[in-house]
Amino acid sequence: MSANSSITLAVPLAACDDLHFYEPTRGHGLAHDPLGAIVGPRPIGWISTRSADGTLNLAPYSFFSVFNYAPPILAFSSVGFKDTVRNAQQTGEFVWNIVTRDLAEPMNVTSTAVAAEIDEFALAGLDAAPSRVVSVPRVAQSPVSFECRVCDVMQLRAADGSALDTWMVTGEVVGVHITRALLDDGVYVTAAARPIMRGGGTADYFEIGEAAKFRMRRPKAA
Repeated sequence: MSANSSITLAVPLAACDDLHFYEPTRGHGLAHDPLGAIVGPRPIGWISTRSADGTLNLAPYSFFSVFNYAPPILAFSSVGFKDTVRNAQQTGEFVWNIVTRDLAEPMNVTSTAVAAEIDEFALAGLDAAPSRVVSVPRVAQSPVSFECRVCDVMQLRAADGSALDTWMVTGEVVGVHITRALLDDGVYVTAAARPIMRGGGTADYFEIGEAAKFRMRRPKAA
């Protein structure tokens, strides 16, 4: 955005009639694809895996979320069949590690495209801590980690049935590590971890803090 440009930061509740419309198959007609900025900020799936020959891998994925409570199921997807997907498929295990503001730079280092034999833990100066249930290590510096067993590895398809070079991995959380400093009388305090989330554009991230919080309870059933 230029220094002279302005933008309204709140959209009124009245119907919006000044709309930019596009069909994705025909291009968005904008300076940058807005999808990642609209569906965001998104949690980061910082996934650690181990290859069949024992090499450690650590990589961030912003196509990530949790999809079930009991049992807890999470998923991440990779554009391209990358080392993380191959490792998870071959070993049946992976670990999700939360990315905090203090871990932003090391996380960014692990996004570097390197050869499969490169250990991203070492590349980013991170320590691998043993997990309790799975054989894949977690990031020792990360205050929250989920040990996961793979449920499924699936290739995504378009509406016309054509296969995409994008792969989704779902996993059941079988072990949870939480730094006690983030628990207040047994309640996990989201903002205390200072998690970061992926925004749009080529370099946008957001830090989640207490100032961004508001509360709204669900309506009671009639």
